[in-house]
Amino acid sequence: MSSERLIYLPLGGAGEIGMNAYVYGYGQPGQERLILVDLGVTFPDMDTTPGVDLIYADISWLKERADRLDGVFITHAHEDHVGAVAHCYEALGAPVYARAFTANIARRKMEEYAHPTDVVTTVSAWPEKVSVGPFTVGFLPVSHSIPESAALVIDTPAGRVVHSGDFKLDVNPVVGEPFDPDLWAEISKPGVKALVCDSTNVFSAHPGRSESEVGPEITKLVESAEGMVVATTFASNVARVKTLAEAGARAGRSVVLLGRAMRRMIEAATETGILSDFPKVISAEEALDLPRQNLMLIVTGSQGERRAASAQLARGKYRGLELSEGDLFLFSSKTIPGNERGVIFIMNQLSEKGVDVVDDSSGLYHVSGHANRPDLEKVHALIDPQIVIPMHGEHRHLREHVKLAEQGGRTGVLAVNGTMLDLGGNAPVVVDYVETGRTYLDGSVKIGALDGVVRDRIRMALNGHVTVTVVLDEEDEPLGEPWCDTMGLPEVGTSRAGLVEVLEEDLNQFLMRAAAKTLRDDDKLEDEMRRIVRQTAKAEIGKKPEVTVVVSRMR
Repeated sequence: MSSERLIYLPLGGAGEIGMNAYVYGYGQPGQERLILVDLGVTFPDMDTTPGVDLIYADISWLKERADRLDGVFITHAHEDHVGAVAHCYEALGAPVYARAFTANIARRKMEEYAHPTDVVTTVSAWPEKVSVGPFTVGFLPVSHSIPESAALVIDTPAGRVVHSGDFKLDVNPVVGEPFDPDLWAEISKPGVKALVCDSTNVFSAHPGRSESEVGPEITKLVESAEGMVVATTFASNVARVKTLAEAGARAGRSVVLLGRAMRRMIEAATETGILSDFPKVISAEEALDLPRQNLMLIVTGSQGERRAASAQLARGKYRGLELSEGDLFLFSSKTIPGNERGVIFIMNQLSEKGVDVVDDSSGLYHVSGHANRPDLEKVHALIDPQIVIPMHGEHRHLREHVKLAEQGGRTGVLAVNGTMLDLGGNAPVVVDYVETGRTYLDGSVKIGALDGVVRDRIRMALNGHVTVTVVLDEEDEPLGEPWCDTMGLPEVGTSRAGLVEVLEEDLNQFLMRAAAKTLRDDDKLEDEMRRIVRQTAKAEIGKKPEVTVVVSRMR
């Protein structure tokens, strides 16, 4: 019996939706050669990660084993799968493999951070394969809400693994390859050890709908509009952007693409030959000279992002263009859980302008890019794997997907981030638990989730901040009274006196009676003054602020 093993280890994306990162390894325990599938990001919010720019998986475990990492394979170009490639390149240094469209996006990211772009290799669709270490990997075309998505067929000495990536069963996806059941059946003939599978829509009971179904409905909506039409969707959903642009063109409207991400995606699709018949577009400057009823704007910001074109139009103007009463704004997208507040806020801003807002509550103007429950059952039957390992989902999605697999007579295993499975035997075995977490990109600096930076920022946001300054002379006696500067706190407390004055008075009283031993010890002095500020503030305003004490000594 071989002592070598085949391991699977999710570092991100299993137990959450976003920041996907999945490790596969083969070899002697602790000496396995490794590959990484996907390296994505998730996005911050002001409640839990204020000021943070991006969040991605903590790759410390992989960084320590970077000399054993033979390659990074990207299934598709959504940010939650490719967004961290450039941020992690220095730490990992491994070559990156992707299909042409995804490789185009990955190279742009590498270039943006001054990394070499030739580390990204373009791989054609199945049956082309790439061999790295003990792995042979092929990109199996799947339909999704972005072009050239792929499942990965990963061959190892211990058997074949199929990593589904994000996918749906769409026989007419408008842009990209249709679902090909014969091809899926073909790659399953040698037998599949494990199917590692998208779980996003496991609770959706009806078969998924085709992208082609939304085109006629969107066209009818645009043709019936009287004022300017604005539509937002995910910039990466090239098929939807094309559908929207075609609807505008059919209605005799000039099409404008607004937002850097929107233009970048269409450029990448054109450069890689995915798009060859996209309707003619005009610039925002050209649009200013046209009657508003002749315009169709396709804009970024479907998830309520504050700096995106949608939000800026809702607030006022963007590139000189402005919405007014009687215009139509279409959200041709699903709101990702957690983004509801930002989207609703924009909708209300638009409504206040007299703009008619249409969302997907009717089900007419958006279809999901993920397989629904009946579609997952169909794929389970087609692949007929020995093991089903759910990924790309919150814990409830993974758990439900395990049940679905077991209902079909297959072994399902719930493996959240940090769970290392040995897939080499007849049944999966948990062999280790790895500490996982998040890395925050905060400005230009990478910080760990446990570094305390974000926690301190949240505490300051919740409680305000007070800076106390005290000066002591050469004999350790106070030189004048201490003074306070406050941020994020009311000016007057319950005593009706100024908060700063009350704080300074209590601090001065303390200094007048403080023992010489306390005045000589900076740490004790800071602790006591911090305690007094928090105690006084609690009595005055009902909050204990964060406190910084600055002790200056005249020497």
